[in-house]
Amino acid sequence: MTLICPFSPGGGTDLLARKLAHEAEKRFAKPVLVSNITGGGGAIGHAAGRIAPADGHTVLLTTFELVSLPVQGLAPFTYRDFDLLMLLNMDPAAVAVRSDFPADSLAEFVQYAQQGKAPSIGNSGAGAVWHLAAAMLADRAQIPVIHVPFNGASQAITALIGGHIDAVTVSPAELKTYVESGQIKLLGIMSADRLKSFPETPTCREQDFDLLFGTWRGLALPEGVPSASRDILRDTFHEVAQSDELTAFAAQSGMNLHPLTGKAFRAMVEQQAQEVAVTMKKLGLVQ
Repeated sequence: MTLICPFSPGGGTDLLARKLAHEAEKRFAKPVLVSNITGGGGAIGHAAGRIAPADGHTVLLTTFELVSLPVQGLAPFTYRDFDLLMLLNMDPAAVAVRSDFPADSLAEFVQYAQQGKAPSIGNSGAGAVWHLAAAMLADRAQIPVIHVPFNGASQAITALIGGHIDAVTVSPAELKTYVESGQIKLLGIMSADRLKSFPETPTCREQDFDLLFGTWRGLALPEGVPSASRDILRDTFHEVAQSDELTAFAAQSGMNLHPLTGKAFRAMVEQQAQEVAVTMKKLGLVQ
């Protein structure tokens, strides 16, 4: 069996792919090989997963780029071209500021922005997931913001700590060290429920801002895989996703496991694809 990873060896997606393959091998009793098919910001690997033989022997580790690339015209497919098997993890966006910023909640942050002080929010690059998160925050709260792109979330966080920007919208895992050291405080998390790693931080929804957004990884098949094979793959990988081994891996890597199968996964992707398209148009990234 082959598990296609659309990103390079050594990154978070690749590490997850290799852990999945290792645990799945135990249950399938046959080799599960990770194939890194990279390029085009994930487009090449996704395309390979789409045209793979529909025999149940090839699985794609799909990512958020499944909804962000097509709307920009950077991929010849959409999520509708895949059989979405299951969601593995969802890393929500967190709204974070320096510890000395004059706001301790989203409401206070919004009030700050409404007073004519448009906050500068750093992100991981124009059109990337955390840029979209900041734009959605601005849209829902109806506040002016200044988007500041960086080459990755880590650079944005460094700029925040250095006092060069007011806030960031990145994953909680990327902020954990700085929150624990007292340099950064979290104002809200764009998840359905509070995170175990940050139990004291309320969700955005708890603060009356309807924001549920983040990056994710899941499994997908080419269309046409026989139902019997599909069921075996779904059940086996779902078992892996709930295993102690993957739970420990996720905790160590700061990954928020959130397994969803079938219709629930597809519904999440459909909603996010719509939100991403609308947000990118408002940002002027697409026509």
